[in-house]
Amino acid sequence: MAARTDYSGPVLFSFGFRPFFLGACLFALLAIPAWLLIWQGTLEYSGPFLPTDWHIHEMIFGYGAAVVAGFLFTAVPNWTGRMPARGWPLALLSGLWLLGRIAAAGWLGLPALGVMVADCAFLAAVVVMIAREIIAGENWRNLKVLVPITLLGVANACFHIEAMTEGAADISRRLGIAVLIFLIMLIGGRIIPSFTSNWLAKHGAEKMPVPFGKFDAVTLASGAAALLAWTAAPWAAVSGVLLMAAGLLHVLRLARWCGLASLGEPLLFMLHAAYALVPVGLIAAAAVPFGLLEPAAAAHILGIGAVGGMTLAVMMRATMGHSGRPLVAGPALTAAFALVIASAALRVAGSTELAAGWTGITVSGGLWTAGFALMVLKTGPWLATRRAGSKKVSGTQAEHRT
Repeated sequence: MAARTDYSGPVLFSFGFRPFFLGACLFALLAIPAWLLIWQGTLEYSGPFLPTDWHIHEMIFGYGAAVVAGFLFTAVPNWTGRMPARGWPLALLSGLWLLGRIAAAGWLGLPALGVMVADCAFLAAVVVMIAREIIAGENWRNLKVLVPITLLGVANACFHIEAMTEGAADISRRLGIAVLIFLIMLIGGRIIPSFTSNWLAKHGAEKMPVPFGKFDAVTLASGAAALLAWTAAPWAAVSGVLLMAAGLLHVLRLARWCGLASLGEPLLFMLHAAYALVPVGLIAAAAVPFGLLEPAAAAHILGIGAVGGMTLAVMMRATMGHSGRPLVAGPALTAAFALVIASAALRVAGSTELAAGWTGITVSGGLWTAGFALMVLKTGPWLATRRAGSKKVSGTQAEHRT
């Protein structure tokens, strides 16, 4: 383990989860209302993308990338035993993420290529910094995490290139979502059974989640193949077959984790509920080639439900644990999660009018916004203030546990 060193700089930049989780939540809270105003014609978007592409891009490579970075910069010190990125390097990286958001919004007046450079710099820097830490710590087995993060950066660059050359993004949209879903399959498949086993053992349960094994490896391979097919050819019948097979395998995988036994612990059950939307989304995407569902509905089940739900649940748990708070969701955060999941369900209704001029899109956006408003109100102070019960932020505090 690294030697103990005290940190006396701004608390917000004392650990990777703090600026990126707070930034992601604030951005999620603001970006969706902005998108609804753009969609309704009330607000004008003057950036380099089509308005719809801006919305898609920012939720994947703005919100999603921030959560991934926050998770990794909190987990890597635990893997390597080295001090975490903090202080001015973390502040600069956070500024780089914010620069991408401002550039993509069109507020800097940059040409499309300039926006691409400004936006893509963040994930490139994340890959370099994570690689440096893993290599310096000789933690070779975790080098594989660089593959999906690099692929997410490639998807981002391709999004810009497609927008510049074709006028609209296509394959890169799905590739970005696919990478995030695969990360959920990969990381969720490790942490959910582990957290569940710990909780069940504490409560004297006999039946435990099945440890990671060959079935999980097959399920991951099936998921990767299905996501690749969906990315390349979402309308192909073979994609539908692969997606259906992967979805059913992930239903079985989830059933092996004893999720129903955790119903009494909302913070834990949220992880199971969010993961359940991975197979639901895959099966929904499988229905698209056969004309049974609109592509946008399937994409939003994966994007809002699986990605939104899982990232929210992980941010809650990590923020509580690493800021010294009890691992108890409470009414506000439980409601926040429920609102985001409800947002996914309502988004399937699309532009269908539900009541008094409100459509599935507007109601879904309102629910998402309300959910993240609760998240910010509850966890914002925890992210911006020192760990409960500590006077200084230390490099060997329990904040390293992820």
